[in-house]
Amino acid sequence: MDILYLLIPLSVVLVLLVAGALWHAVRSGQFDDLEGPGFKILLDDDNPHDEETDRRN
Repeated sequence: MDILYLLIPLSVVLVLLVAGALWHAVRSGQFDDLEGPGFKILLDDDNPHDEETDRRN
């Protein structure tokens, strides 16, 4: 029974830390665009424009 005096406050602190991390992620825009990065991979240029080859030509 004495262990509950330790475990209950620790679990409350852990819940507050997780809630704070989630709140920070939402406020900083972490979840604003969930589909954009997936499309960005598909639209990636396979042959990037190289400035050195332009200077040689």
